Amino acid sequence: MDKSEVINLLEANQNERGIQNWKKLNSHADSLKSFGIGLTVLRKLSKKIGRDHSLAHQLWKSDIYDAKIIALLIDDPKQITRDQVELQVDNLKHGYLAHVFSSCDATLAKTPFVVDLLEDWLNSNDTMRKQCGYGLLYEVSKSKKKDAPDNAFFLQKIQKIHDTYDKEKNIILLSMGGALLGIGKRNTILNVAALKVAKKIGPIPVDSGISKCEPFDVVKHLTSDYLKKKLGI
Repeated sequence: MDKSEVINLLEANQNERGIQNWKKLNSHADSLKSFGIGLTVLRKLSKKIGRDHSLAHQLWKSDIYDAKIIALLIDDPKQITRDQVELQVDNLKHGYLAHVFSSCDATLAKTPFVVDLLEDWLNSNDTMRKQCGYGLLYEVSKSKKKDAPDNAFFLQKIQKIHDTYDKEKNIILLSMGGALLGIGKRNTILNVAALKVAKKIGPIPVDSGISKCEPFDVVKHLTSDYLKKKLGI
């Protein structure tokens, strides 16, 4: 597919309700356009398109939000560069771009430099980079590869959250909570450590911008019967 064919595909799958929600949440003058397509459908469309680094680069330049999401989903992790993502992270201002960019089974998390990247971003003073850094930490926590970080790495990150959570904005707290949740699911040692910090943080407020959501309760997830059975607690 080329760029025009992808745009036509998106237009054919537009969702009027989604468009109205988009306009409600993104009324500022510099807002991107959107076909109002949900992430589940965008994922299905991206699978039809397939991995294509060049096409992803073209779509990212679009002023259409849905096209940017597709760009993130179809990019090739073997061809993504550090320079590319540093430019992209500066343009994550709309909707779920940051979520798809750094979490939610993100393509970026599959790059060979992801651990170095998240380390740098966790230590950044830039809110978006820090938010994405914790999103990538969540993704890395799910890795079952032989070269995945060990317990010492994750314990260090839990300690960092413990030492800094009370100084962070709510958007960072939510990302921290996600990272704690992922780490705490790996094994019993990490579960105990993550749970201790999650209890100190408590439920984290969530505001979708459209409706009020239940607070993100990491403790509830880390103490679920399912997880206890899985970890043998």
